[in-house]
Amino acid sequence: MDVSIIIINYKSAALVMDCIQSIVQQTSAGSYEIIVVDNDSKDGAKEKILAAYPEVVWLQMDYNAGFARANNAGMRIATGDYFLILNADTVILDKAIDKSIALLKNHPGAVGCGVQLLNTDGTTQISGAHFIKGGLNTLLPLPYLGRMIRYLGYKLQSTIPSVQHVQQDIEVDWVVGAYMLVKADVLKSSGMFDEDFFMYAEEIEWCARLRKQGKLILFAEPKVTHIGGGTSGDYYNTEESENGKNLWNRKGRQIIVSNMVRIRKQFGIGWYLIIIGTYVFEIPVFAFCLLTDQLINGSKATFKWQNVKDYIANIAVLLKYFFKILFNKTYFYKVA
Repeated sequence: MDVSIIIINYKSAALVMDCIQSIVQQTSAGSYEIIVVDNDSKDGAKEKILAAYPEVVWLQMDYNAGFARANNAGMRIATGDYFLILNADTVILDKAIDKSIALLKNHPGAVGCGVQLLNTDGTTQISGAHFIKGGLNTLLPLPYLGRMIRYLGYKLQSTIPSVQHVQQDIEVDWVVGAYMLVKADVLKSSGMFDEDFFMYAEEIEWCARLRKQGKLILFAEPKVTHIGGGTSGDYYNTEESENGKNLWNRKGRQIIVSNMVRIRKQFGIGWYLIIIGTYVFEIPVFAFCLLTDQLINGSKATFKWQNVKDYIANIAVLLKYFFKILFNKTYFYKVA
């Protein structure tokens, strides 16, 4: 088997079938298997998908295992020389799988790759990125401190870590988890996804370990449409436009915790304490700046006091896990 394509389903049968249809239509250069891992959807997805595509290998989880554990379950039964981690809300364009495998074979020093991700209107998405020391870029979504850090970054002419327009093949530190092609034999050394993660940041931490084995490349020519939020949107009842910038809703709560877990694992205790301390310090800054904003702009202020209240609630949840994360305890960080 050339490539094992692993797709997670969570109440997204229609998206999965569209994704599989695009694979079948656009992949012909080699042999492949499609493994669908169902995160306890309980919505009749198995019957619908297997009726349309009986060749699919179905793997049923008995709970919502999230991204890391479900993909690991799929990789454990996969038989391909390459593993493709593919989001359910993607559509393969113009032989993208065939092209990315061929390109990866021509890069002997590379262990994995990503491709140019597109929005449904054909505009480009962030498809990969470079690491920033200590994970300082995770501070950018903070309501007010994040703006100040971004401003300082521009003034200091810091390199923008995210790669959105892949104009030529480029080496990166991590690729977006919507499309990740890796050499199967590399996992003997790097390991699979860390199963402490439920959702978010797990592919970044995984790529940090993959990078120790070889290069990760973003290829310019293969392109894949990524709808975005196709399954997480159902779970968190959020719009994709929020895109992790909202740190006071339920999705933001999971993002905050997952980011702290990743920073602790990748960069160590010192950076973990710096980043989490900044998130806590944002609370008085958020309140003071919002008060000032309202005095100046009245009802046109950027945020509301409910945002402050909900942000504080999310930080309180984060602090519940403070010592588990600090001591790198094995734990499934699935935040309610």
